[in-house]
Amino acid sequence: QVQLVESGGGSVQAGGSLRLSCAASGNTRSFYLMGWFRQAPGKEREGVARIYTGSGNTAYADSVEGRFTISQEKAKNTLYLQMNNLKPEDTALYYCAADRSPLGGPWYESGRFSTWGQGTQVTVSS
Repeated sequence: QVQLVESGGGSVQAGGSLRLSCAASGNTRSFYLMGWFRQAPGKEREGVARIYTGSGNTAYADSVEGRFTISQEKAKNTLYLQMNNLKPEDTALYYCAADRSPLGGPWYESGRFSTWGQGTQVTVSS
């Protein structure tokens, strides 16, 4: 069974940067789709970015477009999220997610993904 383990969260001031990592272990047969989600206290989990692992095609939520970059390093079975120009509203628990199926609903809905990490906290102060 595959496990996803996030790391790289922390506390930064507004305008700062962080890079999140998501390491996949276990049966690492290729995922079709991987993504990052976040959930702030009292809010629903929202899709931040996704990547099709085969083509490398990416997509982002409007709120992070131009500031965040999702990428992958297949040799290390690792997914990244580079976050620049962080804002206080980016504060949330960030989750890595993955799915092997090419079929499903919109990527930004959590139900699209079958495998999840435990989350890593990102806190941005003003």
